[in-house]
Amino acid sequence: MSAQSEKKGFFIATLITFWYSSNIGVLLLNKLLLSNYGFKFPIFLTMCHMTACAVLSYVSIVFLKIAPFQRIKSRSQFFRIATLSVVFCGSVVGGNISLRYLPVSFNQAVGATTPFFTALFAYFMTRKQEAWVTYGCLVPVVTGVIIASGGEPSFHLYGFIMCIGATAARAFKSVLQGVLLSSEGEKLNSMNLLLYMSPIAVLVLLPAALVMEPNVVDVTMTLATEHRYLGLLILVNSAMAYGANLLNFLVTKHTSALTLQVLGNAKGAVAVVISILIFQNPVTFIGIAGYTMTVMGVVAYGESKRRHK
Repeated sequence: MSAQSEKKGFFIATLITFWYSSNIGVLLLNKLLLSNYGFKFPIFLTMCHMTACAVLSYVSIVFLKIAPFQRIKSRSQFFRIATLSVVFCGSVVGGNISLRYLPVSFNQAVGATTPFFTALFAYFMTRKQEAWVTYGCLVPVVTGVIIASGGEPSFHLYGFIMCIGATAARAFKSVLQGVLLSSEGEKLNSMNLLLYMSPIAVLVLLPAALVMEPNVVDVTMTLATEHRYLGLLILVNSAMAYGANLLNFLVTKHTSALTLQVLGNAKGAVAVVISILIFQNPVTFIGIAGYTMTVMGVVAYGESKRRHK
């Protein structure tokens, strides 16, 4: 193996390590903030994430040139991006609300059903059909979550509904993105899309936080005096939320979308193990079996899609 290929391999391995760390770190910090500190403001937390994404996206693209800057070319393109931003807000807020009530392990189990909702929305919105074998792989995906729900000691109905809603919104956003930004002239890479979506998200989330979480500033200030590192945790959490998006883009750029999909399946399992070790939430054999079935179904679904392209 040449020195150049060794360097490239080391670079990609480092990227993947940081990608794992940032994704799992954001998830665990979200859970820590929303469950352990009395900081019960998922909308405000999401707004902090989006603010960091807006500022750091601008710095990364305009000054650091991490990705080429792409301009919005029409008013209709702007409204399409705004629509995606609102859906994206819904998915992130829903996910953060669910973390208030559900352990990370179960949150990840429900989140693994994203391919099911993606296939559903793709069929109804674009009439895109997969092979029957591919659809068959979705059966264990859904069945696994049903089993995991029955065996989850910390099951919370409202948290479960919000988690399902967030998962569906995430899938809807990915299909909608393909529909709205499908023409060659209007396609944006993920970093430029984040650059435009983030400020819109902040404008949507700010009034929502003021109306639905009216005492957020007072309570956060009080909590910050009780917990010295609360402000720093929110800041680090917000920066990591951007880092996860940036590393997502870089890993895809230097490997492939398929590699990212495989790594993503493994990431969920790693996040589950780490969260159980950190938060000591009770788990059952039935819950683990259900989650395992879901992950195996997701892997089989991805492989079937690749084979039947």
